[in-house]
Amino acid sequence: MNLTRRQLLVAGGALGATALLAACGGGGDAKSTESAGGAAEKPRKGGTLRVGALGRASAITRDPHGTQSNESDYLIISLVYDTLTVPGSTPNTMPRLAAGWKASDDLRTWRFTLAKGATFHDGSPVTAADVVFSLKRLRATPSGASRLPGIQARNITAEGDDTVVLVSDYANAELPLLTRLTTFVVPEGTADDDIAKAPGTGPFKLDWFRGGNARLVRTPNWYGGDVHLDAIEVKIFESPQAMANALLAGQIDLASNAGAVAARSAKTRGDIQTVRRPNDMAVPIVMRTADGPFADPKVREALRLAVDRKAMVEQVLSGYGTVANDILGTGDPAYAKGIPQRTRDLAKARQLLEEAAFDTSKTYEILTTEDISGLAESATLFATQVREAGVKVKVVKQESAVFWDSTWLKGDLYTTYWGTNDSVVFFASKTMVSDSGQNEAGWQNTAFDTAYQKAIGTADATRRTQLLQEMQQIEYDSSGYLLWGMADGVDLAAAKVRGLPTLPGYGRVQLEKTWLAS
Repeated sequence: MNLTRRQLLVAGGALGATALLAACGGGGDAKSTESAGGAAEKPRKGGTLRVGALGRASAITRDPHGTQSNESDYLIISLVYDTLTVPGSTPNTMPRLAAGWKASDDLRTWRFTLAKGATFHDGSPVTAADVVFSLKRLRATPSGASRLPGIQARNITAEGDDTVVLVSDYANAELPLLTRLTTFVVPEGTADDDIAKAPGTGPFKLDWFRGGNARLVRTPNWYGGDVHLDAIEVKIFESPQAMANALLAGQIDLASNAGAVAARSAKTRGDIQTVRRPNDMAVPIVMRTADGPFADPKVREALRLAVDRKAMVEQVLSGYGTVANDILGTGDPAYAKGIPQRTRDLAKARQLLEEAAFDTSKTYEILTTEDISGLAESATLFATQVREAGVKVKVVKQESAVFWDSTWLKGDLYTTYWGTNDSVVFFASKTMVSDSGQNEAGWQNTAFDTAYQKAIGTADATRRTQLLQEMQQIEYDSSGYLLWGMADGVDLAAAKVRGLPTLPGYGRVQLEKTWLAS
C-alpha cells in the first residue's frame, strides 16, 4: 500500500485552507464540560482510559516517521510525540511544539518558534536542531516529498536554539498546515535502530508496548498544559465490530472510530455515548478521465446525475453522514456553498450518455475493497442506481493489498476514501493538479492548475477565497470525482468518559483533555 496514502487517509487536517501568516495563539484549557445529563462538570484528575483502536498485527510500526497504516499505531505515536502544529476548529491549525510562525513577504521563507519549556520525556530541552533532524529524517522517507512538498532537506535549518527555518521552492501560504500530521520530533542524532526507544515530547510517555497494545502514562509538567488522565491503555482490534463488542462488555472505555454499524448496535444502550464527528471522511467514486470509457465529461456528468445521494447516505452510512456535491474539502472555510447541489436526473443522464455515444450494451466494473465499513456497500448501491440510467455495472471486491497496488491510481472506476476534509488545497495538491503523485483520476486541467498555483501564492484572504472557489467550480464541472456523501466519524464511549475530541479525522487522537468522571 502506498505510504503517503495510508498516512493521510484519515488525517483530520493534514492541511487546512486558511493562510496563517503570523504567529497564532493557542486555545485555552477547558475549564468545564457537559455531562451526559447536561450539567457542567469540572474535569477530574486521575484514572486510566482504556482505548480500542483499529489495526493489524502484521502492520505494526514503532517509527514516528514510518508508515502508520494502523490507527492504533498512529494514536500511540501521536500521544508520545508532538508535531509542530495540530488540527483545530477556528482556526483549523493550532500551535503545539511550534508556539508561532511567520512568513516572509514572498511566502517562501517561514520561521517557526518553538514553545517555551518544551522538553523530551528524559528531561532534555527540545532545540531547533532536534526539529531540523526530525524533519530531514521525515523528508528522507519514500513519501517525504509529499509530506513536505516544495521543501528540500537542504532548506530545513536552525536559527539559534528556538527557531526552525523552512524555505519553500515556491510561494506557499499553506506551509504551517503541512506540519500538522507527521512532523513528530525526536532527539537529534537518534539512530534508526533506536527510534522505538526515542523519548518524545507529548502529553503521555510510553510505559510498555506489547504486540500492538501499549500503556502510556501522563507526562509530568507537560509544556502544553494540564493532562487529566493518569494513563491511557491502547488495545488493538482488527475489526470495528470486535472493538464495539469489547466496549459493550466493559473491557474498554472508548471504541475509536467504531463506525455507523457499531453505533447502530449500541444505540439502545443507555450506558454508551455516541460521539459524532461531522464530515469526517470523504467516500468518493473515482472515474478515470485520462482514457477509458469515462474519459468523456458527458459520461461522468451522466453518472453523477444518476446517483440518488440521499439514498446513498441513508443506506450506506445509516444516516451518519451528509449529502456531498462532488467537491472535496467540505470543511474548508472557503468551501463554495453557492454551487448548486446536484440532484438525481435520470432523463438528463440518459440524454448525456446518448450524446456521448456511450456503449450501454457493455457491463463495466467498479472495483472496491472492504478496508472500511460501507465502502463495498457504496459500490453495490451505485451499481443499482446507475442501472436505471441504462449503465450496467458489476461490483468487483479486491483484497486490500491488491486494490492499493493494482487498482488505486490506475482503475477506470473504483471507490476510494479520504479522512482529510478541511482543505480544498490539500486535495488539489495531492489528487488533482496535473503533476500530483496521487492523481486518482488521471485528471489534467490547465485552468485548475493555474488557479491552484495562484491560490497557494496569494496572501490576501479575499483573493485566495476567489481563487479557491474558481478551483471548486472547475472540479465540480469536469473532475473525475463523484463525491456523493461525507461520512461522520463515530466514536463510542462509556458513560464516564468526558472531554473527548470532536474534530474530524485524526483530530480524535488529541486525548490530552479527556478525563473520567467518578
